[in-house]
Amino acid sequence: MKSKSKLLPKPKPNRRAGIHMRGHRGHPVVCKALIRYLRWLRANFEFPIRVPVYLFPNEMITKRDGSECSASFVAPFDRKAEPFIRIATGDYDMLRRARGRDNALAAYLGSLSHEVIHYRQWIETGNLWEEGVIKKAYAMVDRYALTVDHP
Repeated sequence: MKSKSKLLPKPKPNRRAGIHMRGHRGHPVVCKALIRYLRWLRANFEFPIRVPVYLFPNEMITKRDGSECSASFVAPFDRKAEPFIRIATGDYDMLRRARGRDNALAAYLGSLSHEVIHYRQWIETGNLWEEGVIKKAYAMVDRYALTVDHP
């Protein structure tokens, strides 16, 4: 299901596009699972403006306002600049003990999906909102789960 952007002009040939993993400092098991998921995302969704995904070894990410979160989408004001996604992976071992491997990794897939939904909002409208994002993120992970045995 590829969607077309309503606001963006046709991409210029030299404009970078796609979603890519950067900052392989995150937990190696999470990194491998997210790389597999990114391949699926690229095959099923368009990413007209490049969005790197940075993994961090910390349990939380500190945002500009000082608050903490497990994942974030940073949308630039300039629509010609590239946005980025950050995901904290430092709590993987704790999540794995509490939920099991597959459910722990599914939590990271859900976090990435949540931020991809925000990316798509930004691409399509230039705005971000939370209403309905969790439901769409779960649906995205559920679609992926139909194609794999384990995250």
